[in-house]
Amino acid sequence: MKAVLQRVTEARVTSEGRVLGEIGRGIVVLLGVALGDEESDARILAAKIANLRVFADAQSKFNLSILESGGQALVISQFTLIADARRGRRPSFDQAAAPDVAEALVDRFCQFLRDEGVPVQTGRFGAHMEVDIHNDGPVTIVLDTNDLKKPRRSHGT
Repeated sequence: MKAVLQRVTEARVTSEGRVLGEIGRGIVVLLGVALGDEESDARILAAKIANLRVFADAQSKFNLSILESGGQALVISQFTLIADARRGRRPSFDQAAAPDVAEALVDRFCQFLRDEGVPVQTGRFGAHMEVDIHNDGPVTIVLDTNDLKKPRRSHGT
């Protein structure tokens, strides 16, 4: 799974003129599901996002998580994060999970994020959506579960 996180002052997702989800201060999570992703990936990613310190404390340091800052999450499924644009001019989406698998994992991810204590709003899987993001900072972070599962190397090796 890949996620692009954007810290926001507010965000909204609409489809066909209807608001599907809306948050105030928090994080927009653009979420892509790849072939081979599993429920464990959704759990790891949700825990990481819930506890990632990307909100400023009183000294303007990134010391607060979304949980500690009282923020919310707006989760938008985005298979285009799995694009492979290494060749040619048109991206390939061959490595994106099948829609039924991806939708189930996006739903599980949202539930895991809620289980962590984060209020979650969502878009609609497979719909054409417009996402209004008021990026705060701007702060944008990219996470990939393949990287999160690797052991961390010390600086001395």
